[in-house]
Amino acid sequence: MKRICALLLGILLMLSLSACGSVPQTESSESGADNEPAAASAAAESTAEDTVQGSSLVVYYSASGNTEEVANYIAAAAGADVFELEPAEPYTDDDLDWTDESSRVVREHDNPDERDVELVLAEVPNWESYDTVFIGYPIWWGIAAWPVDGFIEANDFTGKTVIPFCTSSSSGIGESGQLLAEAAGSGEWQDGIRFRSGASESDVKNWVDSLDI
Repeated sequence: MKRICALLLGILLMLSLSACGSVPQTESSESGADNEPAAASAAAESTAEDTVQGSSLVVYYSASGNTEEVANYIAAAAGADVFELEPAEPYTDDDLDWTDESSRVVREHDNPDERDVELVLAEVPNWESYDTVFIGYPIWWGIAAWPVDGFIEANDFTGKTVIPFCTSSSSGIGESGQLLAEAAGSGEWQDGIRFRSGASESDVKNWVDSLDI
């Protein structure tokens, strides 16, 4: 009888130790399951923060490369993306010869109805993600080169800060930015700036650094 009791006590002791040994494994498993959602939640919050942060975009049309150069300087200084406006029918050197009365730009200048220049792409992908937009162009007859007009008409600037800039050998920016703002009908447009042909990167960077963006 004593042997049977001892045997039963031994079995009960083994079962008790086995149960105690299983507890840490269960807690570890549950803790691991809790950690995975926590990590996923942190990643989601980080992604959401990245999405909320606004970003800048430089949109430009360049006839001879001067505006393109300034646009790239601005993008580097502001950490901005770049979007080039390209006419579906590109302008040739002869088209841009404003001293030739029969050239394309002179014909379009004299006939405003012909200034509706079709663009390869007028709408920017992820347009809603940009809160600051720089718009660059050469000055043609005192106004923004009209290939920019199609972009202005195709996009809604509501909620965006818009900063025009232009390049020219002698003409100032004049009312070109104001006229674009009126055509857009939305957005918070700032005063623009004119850069001379061949502007230095340091001059452009200093201007960008002075902006409240």
